[in-house]
Amino acid sequence: MFWRMSLLALGAALAALPVASSEPAAVTLHESPHAVDVKIGGRLFTTYRFAPDPSHPLVAPGILQTKPVLHPVLSPSGVPLTRAYPYESVAGEATDHPHHQGIYFTYDDVGPEMDDFWGNSKEPLPAIRHVKIVRAQGGKGVGTLATLSRWVGKSGRDLLEEEREMIFRAIGASQSQIDFTIRLKALDREIAFGDTKEGMFAVRVAQWLTDKETGRYLSSEGGEGEKGVWGKRARWIRLQGEKDGKTLGIAILDHPASTNAPTYWHARGYGCFSVNPLGQLDFQKAHQVAEPKAFGLKLAPGASALFKYRVVVYEGDLTPAQIEDLYRQFAR
Repeated sequence: MFWRMSLLALGAALAALPVASSEPAAVTLHESPHAVDVKIGGRLFTTYRFAPDPSHPLVAPGILQTKPVLHPVLSPSGVPLTRAYPYESVAGEATDHPHHQGIYFTYDDVGPEMDDFWGNSKEPLPAIRHVKIVRAQGGKGVGTLATLSRWVGKSGRDLLEEEREMIFRAIGASQSQIDFTIRLKALDREIAFGDTKEGMFAVRVAQWLTDKETGRYLSSEGGEGEKGVWGKRARWIRLQGEKDGKTLGIAILDHPASTNAPTYWHARGYGCFSVNPLGQLDFQKAHQVAEPKAFGLKLAPGASALFKYRVVVYEGDLTPAQIEDLYRQFAR
């Protein structure tokens, strides 16, 4: 009788214990006049800043936000993986290249006037101007944000229309992902892109992820550090480092359907981590390739180019084999 009562008591105690949920964390999107906050499990993951917020000006004197950006980008436990500047001042953080803002998508040398969308942060134009949010939807483990923007040249003329879809994924307690599908469409005239290293889909990473501190690049081709990855082709690159005793990192995966895949990389040790499929001639010249050839992207009126990338934000070590597996899943 005693043992039966003990078993009943144990069963009741076990039933009262909290049960770990197997459901993925909720991804929620919260719109405001200048931005959309993306949260995973109630915790901020990133903010899509589609227009400057006059109530929160940049801390860098004379610097403008001339493009939509994702800033900040946080690890699953809340560690910032992007540089705070020029949105905030952080002691000891580099303040070079103020046009490097969070995760951004721009390019130098666009159109007949060779507009520099990449480097401009001091003049109102050229700029990428947000037109509207097409779709903002949260859900269990996944959320989607689709937007429409226009690339406006320094003359004030619209050159390109940008359709962008960002899919935010909660992958367990130690990993988050963002899938970017971006289409650039020429409007009423041909738009040519010069082959330059200054582009294109980039992250300006936190100071501790630079090679002056703990960050180390590794590519799908085995290249390590800036010397091993800059200006070279690769399916993916991992940037991993240490912060407060924890291993964290960012990996960018290039989809095989993306323009000029496998892409070239403009990945610098000081913290500019960029995919650049259009800078082929610059990179081949830098690496002294025999008979270098320009990629020379030109879009006829109404024609478009596809750019498709996955950003993996993670905690703990991700081995090359694990990232290759993520790449194969993405490429399917």
